[in-house]
Amino acid sequence: MGLLRNLMGRSRPVQANLDSLFAVPSAAITLQTSIGLVPTGDGAVCYRAPAGSGFAQAQADVVELLENDADGPEVRVSEDGFGYTWLEVDHEPYDAVAGDLGGLCTDLHAVNTTLEAAGFGPSLLCSLIPFADASGRTLGLVYLYKQGTFYPFAPAAGDDRRRDNLLEIQVRDALAGELPVEQDLSRWLALWGAPGV
Repeated sequence: MGLLRNLMGRSRPVQANLDSLFAVPSAAITLQTSIGLVPTGDGAVCYRAPAGSGFAQAQADVVELLENDADGPEVRVSEDGFGYTWLEVDHEPYDAVAGDLGGLCTDLHAVNTTLEAAGFGPSLLCSLIPFADASGRTLGLVYLYKQGTFYPFAPAAGDDRRRDNLLEIQVRDALAGELPVEQDLSRWLALWGAPGV
Protein backbone atom coordinates (compact mmCIF):
# COMPACT_ATOMS: atom_id res chain seq x y z
CA MET A 1 0.00 0.00 0.00
CA GLY A 2 2.90 2.38 0.72
CA LEU A 3 4.36 1.80 -2.74
CA LEU A 4 1.01 2.51 -4.38
CA ARG A 5 0.64 5.69 -2.32
CA ASN A 6 4.11 6.84 -3.44
CA LEU A 7 3.41 6.04 -7.09
CA MET A 8 0.14 7.96 -6.97
CA GLY A 9 1.90 10.98 -5.42
CA ARG A 10 -0.09 10.86 -2.22
CA SER A 11 1.37 11.25 1.20
CA ARG A 12 0.03 10.14 4.51
CA PRO A 13 -1.42 13.06 6.48
CA VAL A 14 0.57 14.21 9.50
CA GLN A 15 -0.93 12.92 12.73
CA ALA A 16 -1.74 15.37 15.48
CA ASN A 17 0.63 15.18 18.42
CA LEU A 18 -1.49 16.75 21.11
CA ASP A 19 1.25 16.16 23.68
CA SER A 20 3.03 19.11 22.01
CA LEU A 21 0.61 21.31 23.96
CA PHE A 22 2.52 20.38 27.12
CA ALA A 23 5.63 22.13 25.73
CA VAL A 24 3.79 25.48 25.73
CA PRO A 25 4.59 26.39 29.39
CA SER A 26 8.32 26.19 28.63
CA ALA A 27 7.82 28.16 25.40
CA ALA A 28 5.86 30.77 27.37
CA ILE A 29 8.90 31.41 29.56
CA THR A 30 10.95 32.00 26.42
CA LEU A 31 8.34 34.44 25.06
CA GLN A 32 8.20 36.28 28.37
CA THR A 33 11.96 36.67 28.73
CA SER A 34 12.80 37.40 25.09
CA ILE A 35 9.81 39.41 23.84
CA GLY A 36 7.80 40.39 26.94
CA LEU A 37 4.69 38.41 26.02
CA VAL A 38 2.82 36.76 28.89
CA PRO A 39 -0.03 34.21 28.65
CA THR A 40 -3.43 35.69 29.50
CA GLY A 41 -4.50 32.49 31.27
CA ASP A 42 -7.18 31.77 28.67
CA GLY A 43 -7.32 29.36 25.76
CA ALA A 44 -9.72 27.94 23.21
CA VAL A 45 -10.26 25.04 20.85
CA CYS A 46 -11.79 25.76 17.44
CA TYR A 47 -13.77 23.22 15.43
CA ARG A 48 -16.47 22.90 12.83
CA ALA A 49 -19.39 21.57 14.84
CA PRO A 50 -21.21 18.87 12.86
CA ALA A 51 -24.97 18.66 13.09
CA GLY A 52 -26.48 15.89 15.14
CA SER A 53 -27.05 14.75 18.66
CA GLY A 54 -23.81 12.70 18.79
CA PHE A 55 -21.62 15.76 18.54
CA ALA A 56 -23.87 17.82 20.82
CA GLN A 57 -23.50 15.10 23.47
CA ALA A 58 -19.70 14.93 23.04
CA GLN A 59 -19.46 18.71 23.39
CA ALA A 60 -21.69 18.65 26.49
CA ASP A 61 -19.49 15.91 27.99
CA VAL A 62 -16.36 18.02 27.45
CA VAL A 63 -17.95 21.08 29.07
CA GLU A 64 -19.14 18.97 32.02
CA LEU A 65 -15.68 17.40 32.41
CA LEU A 66 -14.05 20.83 32.68
CA GLU A 67 -16.70 22.38 34.91
CA ASN A 68 -16.79 19.48 37.41
CA ASP A 69 -13.33 20.31 38.73
CA ALA A 70 -13.66 22.25 42.01
CA ASP A 71 -11.00 24.71 40.83
CA GLY A 72 -12.12 24.37 37.24
CA PRO A 73 -12.08 27.14 34.67
CA GLU A 74 -14.99 29.08 33.31
CA VAL A 75 -16.09 27.42 30.06
CA ARG A 76 -17.99 29.07 27.21
CA VAL A 77 -19.03 27.85 23.77
CA SER A 78 -19.47 30.47 21.05
CA GLU A 79 -19.67 30.67 17.28
CA ASP A 80 -17.68 33.16 15.24
CA GLY A 81 -18.76 35.02 12.11
CA PHE A 82 -17.26 32.31 9.89
CA GLY A 83 -19.39 29.48 11.34
CA TYR A 84 -16.66 27.93 13.52
CA THR A 85 -17.29 26.98 17.13
CA TRP A 86 -14.89 28.06 19.88
CA LEU A 87 -14.85 26.23 23.19
CA GLU A 88 -13.21 28.77 25.49
CA VAL A 89 -11.44 27.81 28.71
CA ASP A 90 -10.84 30.82 30.98
CA HIS A 91 -8.41 30.45 33.87
CA GLU A 92 -7.30 33.17 36.25
CA PRO A 93 -4.92 35.68 34.64
CA TYR A 94 -1.44 34.27 34.39
CA ASP A 95 0.95 35.15 37.22
CA ALA A 96 4.62 34.42 36.53
CA VAL A 97 5.16 33.40 40.15
CA ALA A 98 2.01 31.38 40.86
CA GLY A 99 0.65 30.88 37.35
CA ASP A 100 -0.29 27.43 36.17
CA LEU A 101 -0.18 27.43 32.40
CA GLY A 102 0.12 23.64 32.60
CA GLY A 103 -3.47 23.47 33.84
CA LEU A 104 -4.70 25.38 30.80
CA CYS A 105 -2.72 23.14 28.45
CA THR A 106 -4.16 20.06 30.19
CA ASP A 107 -7.68 21.43 29.68
CA LEU A 108 -7.09 22.13 25.98
CA HIS A 109 -5.59 18.66 25.59
CA ALA A 110 -8.67 17.16 27.28
CA VAL A 111 -11.04 18.99 24.92
CA ASN A 112 -9.14 17.79 21.84
CA THR A 113 -8.71 14.19 22.98
CA THR A 114 -12.33 13.85 24.15
CA LEU A 115 -13.70 15.04 20.80
CA GLU A 116 -11.13 12.92 18.95
CA ALA A 117 -12.05 9.80 20.96
CA ALA A 118 -15.73 10.40 20.18
CA GLY A 119 -14.89 10.22 16.46
CA PHE A 120 -14.88 13.95 15.75
CA GLY A 121 -11.13 14.42 15.15
CA PRO A 122 -11.70 15.56 11.53
CA SER A 123 -13.81 18.47 12.85
CA LEU A 124 -10.96 19.84 15.00
CA LEU A 125 -9.14 22.81 13.49
CA CYS A 126 -6.86 24.41 16.06
CA SER A 127 -6.17 25.31 19.66
CA LEU A 128 -5.30 28.87 20.65
CA ILE A 129 -3.37 30.25 23.62
CA PRO A 130 -3.46 34.08 23.79
CA PHE A 131 -0.52 36.19 25.00
CA ALA A 132 -0.23 39.93 25.65
CA ASP A 133 2.47 42.41 26.65
CA ALA A 134 2.47 45.57 28.77
CA SER A 135 1.93 47.81 25.72
CA GLY A 136 -1.28 46.00 24.76
CA ARG A 137 0.06 43.93 21.86
CA THR A 138 -1.68 40.57 21.60
CA LEU A 139 -0.60 37.31 20.06
CA GLY A 140 -2.26 33.96 19.64
CA LEU A 141 -0.07 30.86 19.71
CA VAL A 142 -2.03 28.56 17.40
CA TYR A 143 -1.74 24.76 17.34
CA LEU A 144 -2.91 23.34 14.00
CA TYR A 145 -4.57 20.03 14.82
CA LYS A 146 -4.24 18.50 11.35
CA GLN A 147 -0.57 19.53 10.94
CA GLY A 148 0.70 18.95 14.47
CA THR A 149 2.50 22.33 14.37
CA PHE A 150 2.29 25.79 15.94
CA TYR A 151 2.33 29.26 14.43
CA PRO A 152 1.96 32.78 15.84
CA PHE A 153 -0.93 35.06 14.91
CA ALA A 154 -0.49 38.72 15.91
CA PRO A 155 -3.10 41.28 14.91
CA ALA A 156 -1.71 44.79 14.44
CA ALA A 157 -2.84 47.53 16.80
CA GLY A 158 -6.28 48.83 15.87
CA ASP A 159 -9.05 46.94 14.15
CA ASP A 160 -8.16 47.28 10.48
CA ARG A 161 -7.44 43.58 9.96
CA ARG A 162 -3.70 43.91 9.52
CA ARG A 163 -1.15 41.58 11.04
CA ASP A 164 2.00 42.42 12.96
CA ASN A 165 4.27 40.35 10.74
CA LEU A 166 7.44 41.46 12.52
CA LEU A 167 6.14 40.17 15.86
CA GLU A 168 5.05 36.90 14.24
CA ILE A 169 8.53 36.35 12.79
CA GLN A 170 10.17 37.24 16.13
CA VAL A 171 7.98 34.67 17.90
CA ARG A 172 8.66 32.04 15.21
CA ASP A 173 12.41 32.52 15.62
CA ALA A 174 12.25 32.54 19.43
CA LEU A 175 10.26 29.29 19.56
CA ALA A 176 12.03 27.38 16.78
CA GLY A 177 13.87 25.11 19.22
CA GLU A 178 10.97 24.70 21.65
CA LEU A 179 7.90 23.83 19.59
CA PRO A 180 7.22 22.25 16.19
CA VAL A 181 6.73 25.51 14.26
CA GLU A 182 4.77 25.42 11.00
CA GLN A 183 7.21 26.15 8.15
CA ASP A 184 4.59 26.68 5.43
CA LEU A 185 3.60 30.33 5.87
CA SER A 186 0.45 29.79 3.79
CA ARG A 187 -0.91 27.83 6.76
CA TRP A 188 -0.45 30.81 9.11
CA LEU A 189 -4.12 31.75 8.86
CA ALA A 190 -5.52 34.94 10.31
CA LEU A 191 -7.94 34.19 13.13
CA TRP A 192 -9.91 37.44 13.14
CA GLY A 193 -12.37 37.54 16.00
CA ALA A 194 -10.75 34.63 17.85
CA PRO A 195 -11.21 34.81 21.62
CA GLY A 196 -8.41 36.62 23.42
CA VAL A 197 -6.56 38.12 20.42
